[in-house]
Amino acid sequence: MSANIPSLHRRTFTRLALSLPASLALAPRSSAQDAAWPMATEYPVSTVSGEGLSFFAARLAAESGGRLAVAPSFDAASGLRSADIVAAVRDGKLAAGCAFAGALGGIDPLFLLSSLPFVTARESDARRLLDKARDLYVRRFRREQQRLLYATPWPATGLWSKKPIVGPADLAGLKIRTYDSTGVAVFDAAGARAVNLSFADTMPRLLDGSVEAILSSGDGGAGRKLWDYLPCFTEIGYAVPLSFATLGDAVYDRLTPDLRGAVDRAATAAEAQGWTRLDTRLVENYARLRANKVTITTADRIDPALRATLAAAAASAVAAWKRDAGPEAAALLS
Repeated sequence: MSANIPSLHRRTFTRLALSLPASLALAPRSSAQDAAWPMATEYPVSTVSGEGLSFFAARLAAESGGRLAVAPSFDAASGLRSADIVAAVRDGKLAAGCAFAGALGGIDPLFLLSSLPFVTARESDARRLLDKARDLYVRRFRREQQRLLYATPWPATGLWSKKPIVGPADLAGLKIRTYDSTGVAVFDAAGARAVNLSFADTMPRLLDGSVEAILSSGDGGAGRKLWDYLPCFTEIGYAVPLSFATLGDAVYDRLTPDLRGAVDRAATAAEAQGWTRLDTRLVENYARLRANKVTITTADRIDPALRATLAAAAASAVAAWKRDAGPEAAALLS
């Protein structure tokens, strides 16, 4: 399915595809056109995760000569959050999906690697760490009966809030949404009141006041128009986290060798596009934020005392992760 089909038709087709029994929705046809593969993300189409899914769908159609198609589902329209997507692919409810890595920590602490605090503050760091960890990721997803298609990087994580966060006092008691269990540990230790929430579940909590700040990138904030509620963004260089796109082994294994090659080429191209896109993403995001009157507090304006507070909290969280993840994963940080 082309990523350029009208959004209404795409949503309708996605709902129909997801309503089919897995054995029917994922079964190959003998005709030139295979059944479209339901593939979901909990993020809006305009985010890096959504754009990566759209790119993969279009490239797969091109690489396969129209014989393979993806029925994309964005913004948790399938009802699945990132934490649910790996199981849905494993169990045949989805052919493929794109999940935020931090949400997969309940499956294995390994998946928290890319969002460890102040380990990958720059794109180059995140790319090197992915290259070192890729074999571990591939092996771990294989245990879930799926193959890693590509990894999508997010712009560096910062803090969305109602007022700029520049010193430790600004975090004291702040009700903040984080995107993984490590973030909860870090911000609780720094004096905030943190909660781990999927992005799709964050907005209701923001509206009812039980969340006052959000740990996210400018990209994620733009996807949800967070500036309508949180007019300040503070650079803290927390992490450059990843999302992982995976495909069920059963789906891939049924393909002919030439179609497997089409999948592999489309996946390689999608990952390359995601990292190339990151080069300009930050500039575009900041331009969008400024156009919507967001106050951006740059890293050089943060009180050194806040840096020290976060660094101390991060060191404890990373040490705990090393213990939980085991020596093979911990060695990736050496």
